Amino acid sequence: MSNEINFSEFSRQSLKGVLIISGKFLFQLLKGTWVVFLVFISKASSIDLNYLIAFVIVLLFFVVIRSYLVYRNFKFKIDGDYFVLKNGIISKKNTAIAFDRIQNVNFSQNLIHQLINVYQVDLETAGSDKTEISIKALSLSDAKALRQKITSGRSIGNEEIVVEETEKEKPLLTIDVKSLLKVSISENHFQSLLLLIAFLFGFYQQVEDVFKNFIGEEILKNYLSKGKDILLGSFLLLIIVLILLSIVAVITSFIRVFLRHFNLSFSIKNEAFEIKQGLVNKKAIILKRDKVQHIKITTNPLKRMMGISYVVFKQAISGKVKKTDKQIKIVGCKEEHLDKIKTTLFSSFDFNDVLKEKPHWYFTYRIILRNFLFLAFFNTFHYFIFDGINQIYLNLLLIPILGLMIFKRVKKTFLKIADELILVGGGMIETSETYLELFKVQNVKMKQTIFQRRRKITDIILQTASGKIKIPSITMERANELYNHILYKVETSTKEWM
Repeated sequence: MSNEINFSEFSRQSLKGVLIISGKFLFQLLKGTWVVFLVFISKASSIDLNYLIAFVIVLLFFVVIRSYLVYRNFKFKIDGDYFVLKNGIISKKNTAIAFDRIQNVNFSQNLIHQLINVYQVDLETAGSDKTEISIKALSLSDAKALRQKITSGRSIGNEEIVVEETEKEKPLLTIDVKSLLKVSISENHFQSLLLLIAFLFGFYQQVEDVFKNFIGEEILKNYLSKGKDILLGSFLLLIIVLILLSIVAVITSFIRVFLRHFNLSFSIKNEAFEIKQGLVNKKAIILKRDKVQHIKITTNPLKRMMGISYVVFKQAISGKVKKTDKQIKIVGCKEEHLDKIKTTLFSSFDFNDVLKEKPHWYFTYRIILRNFLFLAFFNTFHYFIFDGINQIYLNLLLIPILGLMIFKRVKKTFLKIADELILVGGGMIETSETYLELFKVQNVKMKQTIFQRRRKITDIILQTASGKIKIPSITMERANELYNHILYKVETSTKEWM
């Protein structure tokens, strides 16, 4: 069975998109004014019900009319190897994006999309700090045809695109609930704890005025003062609060992993990666092989015990884009999955016969010095603030921890360089390995401090389209060899880096 779809003329998204656009606009409106909305609710009893109903009707009418105008003015087509878009209500915009600039074609479905059976299609490029083009509602057949046209890179003029329904290929990697549980257990729960504490402080600051209106400013200050005295006056209560927050942080990590990576599948098709995942918000991402700048494979002690790692695909970014915005992460990868990914990306990735190069001893000295200064600052602060109470016991706990972290950092930092590929190891608690093809290096820089210059060592900074990779504390003689080798590979390569 096949469906013939023509994108040569301007067309609109599904009419159901009006509902999606309306919902998004309402959500953004409430997100920006929710504190004011709470204050409004607290005063609702003094407002005439007829005025309240009239306000809601006018607001909904405005949202629907605006959303319909957005839908009517949003038109797109394919012109040769370009995706062309016209949009805007008052200020009209015409956008044309070449296919070879598009890094990702993403499908997504939130709950509303799933209920009305449409898909959102996002086109992402390297130079934008947000999604370049977002089509809010397309049928599955239209979305597949559009993705097929863009990712194929073929100019078909005014031909119709035929979408064939073929038997599904078996994914390279699938993550079931049991595997997701392993991933959840091995997550960084300390990070979740810090985020939770930051959220609670931020939430209180935003609703403080609301509490003042409900219970009065003086009463609120008295409650906060008493609560602070009770909490700080009882060491046991403080420990209980931290334990409860830690439990909530662990549960939060579990929920986040399940919502984001539920039913994850990872396939390789025509030298492109297809990633599908998500529970409430389902996503399907097509990532072209040549758009990947480098990959970073990361594990930690718990993940290593379970035989899993996660892989981050780094893509080209502009200076104004956050690094995390252009990263695609695959969790729960086993060794055979890692080998398949590396085989697809690199012509050769075997480093077994390549010498592992460790940093100069100055690298260890610098880390020890920094930790010594931190320890000195901590002890000075503790002595003057807490009168040195339990200071000896804290140092007996802290010094071995810092020593172990220094040992792990030095042990995990290394460099391996083959003819076409470089491997940089790092980490402290986590262990990371970064793989980069040499021809994708855009700039090589040697950076020295005055202390390094005296010892004739330097740091090498590899600038790529996806960010910097640092090789610390290399002797000048070896640094010059690496510098010349990398530049030679960049200058003589005929491969496209994008």
